[in-house]
Amino acid sequence: MNPVLQNLGLGDVAIAALLVFVNGAVSVLLKLDLERKLAWAATRTVVQLLAIGYVLGWVFAYNRWYVVLPLMVLMTLIAGIAGSQRGAHVYAGQRADSILSIWVSAWLVAAVGLFVVIRIRPWYQPQYAIPILGMILGNTLTGVSLGVERMTQELTARRDRVDSALALGATRWEAAQAPARDAVRAGMIPTLNQMAVVGVVSLPGMMTGQVLAGESPLQAVRYQIVIMFLIAASSALGTVGAVLLAYRRVFSAEHRFLASRLVERPASAKKRIA
Repeated sequence: MNPVLQNLGLGDVAIAALLVFVNGAVSVLLKLDLERKLAWAATRTVVQLLAIGYVLGWVFAYNRWYVVLPLMVLMTLIAGIAGSQRGAHVYAGQRADSILSIWVSAWLVAAVGLFVVIRIRPWYQPQYAIPILGMILGNTLTGVSLGVERMTQELTARRDRVDSALALGATRWEAAQAPARDAVRAGMIPTLNQMAVVGVVSLPGMMTGQVLAGESPLQAVRYQIVIMFLIAASSALGTVGAVLLAYRRVFSAEHRFLASRLVERPASAKKRIA
């Protein structure tokens, strides 16, 4: 089957960009005060995607591991930093915990996908390694950010109960396990929701791209199933890892809740995140 899509010109992209004005009109009519944010988000979308398009074009042409690997590391660092920027409360070391949990889980699961399931040879072929890792990272950082946000939120809200449990002789894990469970659940929900409606309500990006490129729908579905399971595994591992790292940061080995380590995020940071 041959591809039927034509190359898009700048004019075609400009026509699609005009649709963003629909968002702006909604913001104006409902007085949401989102016009500047919409303009900034649209500009960033164009600039970032064009930049990565040029970068990937060069990487694909060069096709060397010492070019692909640094790009994958950079993607992981950006994902880790982004995963630490959510929530009303923050603790010292949160960024490092986010990077570590996302790095370990995403790279471990991506390695299974590239080496064991899809069996790419060589593994660093950028047209496979970079998109697969990117999809895994994007979903893992969502799980990690939601999990840590819920963990810090629950510990702050339940401080009295946590302190009471510790005072009555509970271990630090016994006092923290309820917030930790809620945090892991919150981090896994987006992936579970996505898996529940995939193929029925939404057609995921990888499957859609392969179908549009002329690939057999059944073959595209198989690849998408693999990707969904890789994403689910990485999201779960990353969320659990981030929550456990947060738990170790705010509870001492002497079974004390170090609530002073949970500080409110600066107002300027909240504004940037919003």
